[in-house]
Amino acid sequence: MINEKECFSGNSLFFQGIKDCIPTIFGYLSIGFACGVVSKSCGMTILQIVAMSTFIYAGSSQFIAASMILSLVSAPSVILTIFLVNLRHLLMSVSIAPYFKGNSLLKNFISGILLTDETFVLASSKGSSKNRINYKWMLGVNITAYLNWIFATFLGASFGSLIYNYKAFGLDFALPAMFIGLLISSIKEQRNKKNSIVIIFSTIIILIALIEFISVNTAIMIASMAGAIIGMVTDK
Repeated sequence: MINEKECFSGNSLFFQGIKDCIPTIFGYLSIGFACGVVSKSCGMTILQIVAMSTFIYAGSSQFIAASMILSLVSAPSVILTIFLVNLRHLLMSVSIAPYFKGNSLLKNFISGILLTDETFVLASSKGSSKNRINYKWMLGVNITAYLNWIFATFLGASFGSLIYNYKAFGLDFALPAMFIGLLISSIKEQRNKKNSIVIIFSTIIILIALIEFISVNTAIMIASMAGAIIGMVTDK
């Protein structure tokens, strides 16, 4: 049986995870609200938007899916695009997997399935300083982010009909702005900042070279994966 001390420790770690996730809440609210507005402007219903946030739970994919639905792209193409965009989560999961050694397969599955760009940054920072991430802490982070995202997109969808031109408010730039903020925050947390800068410039060079031969969206995905691989190799 789990003794009272272990139970208290687990609860403390869970609430610590919630506390550590609070700084990202405003980011989730702004991006989620923008996603809800954009999706509503593309003709989706509030129920569809909330369902997409609940079951897909991927900001960039939801923005892309909404624009593809507006363009009347076929369902298989939308699904394939979302799958390719979310492939980066495989690399993200592999990157922090060593910090979860010793946990059961179910716990690691739950930790991974709710992983986002924001929670990945938090987990990476936590893991690099502690060399291990507690499941209860990660659960607190993930659940806070998950519920906040659903709520934010619901708000955006609810008020979306009142905003006729979302581009005038810069809502279409909300996602790139979030990634820029995450990138800067991640670099600040890195011990080897020079290595991070090398990875960024390598990724940009690869992207520029690929754009000459393939579509921009495909080039971005390949360059991102190449940058992640370069990062894993040079970090060893």
